[in-house]
Amino acid sequence: MKHILSALVLNKPGVLAHVAGMFAARAFNIDSLAVGRTDDPTLSRITIVVIGDDKVVEQVRKQLGKIVSVVKVQDFVGQDVVTRDLMLINIACPIEKRPEIASLIEMFNGKVVDIAQRIVTVEIAGPESKIEAFIEACRPYGIKGMARTGTVALARQPRPSAEF
Repeated sequence: MKHILSALVLNKPGVLAHVAGMFAARAFNIDSLAVGRTDDPTLSRITIVVIGDDKVVEQVRKQLGKIVSVVKVQDFVGQDVVTRDLMLINIACPIEKRPEIASLIEMFNGKVVDIAQRIVTVEIAGPESKIEAFIEACRPYGIKGMARTGTVALARQPRPSAEF
């Protein structure tokens, strides 16, 4: 089962290496890892996607919690969460295929961020399933390169009342 873990950590050098080292030392595989600052400049959020049974992931969560620079760890399994991945992808795009590829990009709510003579660079953001579907749709044209951020996630907040 896929688990999304969110760890608030102190924003200081070496914390990511310490967290990644914990995974390596215990032979836990990381499916996805994303790190970024939070609204508090002293904290960063590390979002880690791990695949394993509940028992293994509980062990991972507990081990993360033992690291001094880790402030809080949350497992989003069973919770309503908002997840997003970001991808930049270079697609082979000869001039005669541009309208076709532009239509595909629009269908996925993508954004063209660079155009070269025979390559178009596209930005796609959304759930992992959307990213994977876009990759598959682009394969017939030729994928020349891609970079992905990995998953970021936050717990979904209660819906506002009708007065909002």
